[in-house]
Amino acid sequence: MKFMLMMNAPRGTGDWGVIKWSEEDLKAHIRFMKSFNRELQEAAELVGAEGLAAPAQARVVRAGKNGAPITDGIFPEAKEFLAGYWIVDVDSPERAYEIAARASAAPGPGGAPLNMPIEVREVMSAPPVEA
Repeated sequence: MKFMLMMNAPRGTGDWGVIKWSEEDLKAHIRFMKSFNRELQEAAELVGAEGLAAPAQARVVRAGKNGAPITDGIFPEAKEFLAGYWIVDVDSPERAYEIAARASAAPGPGGAPLNMPIEVREVMSAPPVEA
């Protein structure tokens, strides 16, 4: 079963404050993420993972009447934003929840766990079966 684990960060000023962290705290966070991803890769559970740029660089795109892109954004009223994601291939939803909990506990300033919300959603491989 594949699941997408989405790490959401508080909106604030358009970043989640990592640029204000001490160099030591930022390095500890990055070490954790690299080690965490390596463990998932070695367990053959990691399909893919990426951190995302701050929302100030994001745009919502729609096709115009002639198919040309129409962009909109940024949206300062958003309460949180997608900071990064993992796609994992695991045997059960419970395993995906365990992985999400570990990601949520990534270290922040002073090494304290961030406890950031991680949304877990199954990646659909086919249309849902009707009851």
